[in-house]
Amino acid sequence: MLNSVSRIKGSALAASDGEIGHVREVFFDDHLWTIRYLVVDTGGWLSGRNVLISPYSVQQPLRQGQPIEVALSRQQVKDSPDIDTHQPVSRRAERQYNSYYAYPEYWVGDGLWPMGPIPLLPPPVTGGADSPVAAAVDDNVPPEDVHLRSSAAVDGHNIQATDGSIGHVDDFVFDDASWAIRYLVVDTRNWWPGGKKVLVGTHWIESIEWAEKTVHVRLTRQQIQDAPAYDESRPIDRDYEARLHAALGRQGYWD
Repeated sequence: MLNSVSRIKGSALAASDGEIGHVREVFFDDHLWTIRYLVVDTGGWLSGRNVLISPYSVQQPLRQGQPIEVALSRQQVKDSPDIDTHQPVSRRAERQYNSYYAYPEYWVGDGLWPMGPIPLLPPPVTGGADSPVAAAVDDNVPPEDVHLRSSAAVDGHNIQATDGSIGHVDDFVFDDASWAIRYLVVDTRNWWPGGKKVLVGTHWIESIEWAEKTVHVRLTRQQIQDAPAYDESRPIDRDYEARLHAALGRQGYWD
């Protein structure tokens, strides 16, 4: 099912023994456009500390208007590595986080997640540092570059079509099973008075200039004008997606 970051923003998170906070934003990787962490504001419980919650721990399905349930205890969250979410999150910090929770490293392999298209945990492995899993991790130490982006920081980025600006990033639409971001929600009204919001597929992005806060897409202004409007109050079904892709002359990612 397709969901949006704006819909889950502010949602409470429920651990096995009580609430742990609410969603403030998400971190996604800018290579596969997949949400890797929920950034959770713990409020007064942990003195306003923000913690990262991986999709590995989120219980499905996500229900609109309901708390997001996670397979963790409050003590586990309290004892998790303290990561400064106001700074870029390094791979070293992510490795410490994954080691603490015994999560596989999502950047190992060619898929969205190491075990396939959705965040599944592998069976428990015993054997300590000499186990096959430990050896694989040791053989795949990634560089210390940073590929995580904050949804809050990317909000407002300018969207450039092949013939000019078409608006700015207003939201993100993601598949809540795989956590893959399928679309950017683009508000065209700062370019087109009386305009509309439209969806632009992340697979239509040509390049991104992060320092200039600009996303370049392989679309024209006319294509955006001809695209069906996005109504955030209504669920996105496959019929709408098919009409969107047809209007823009694009093949569906599901084909």
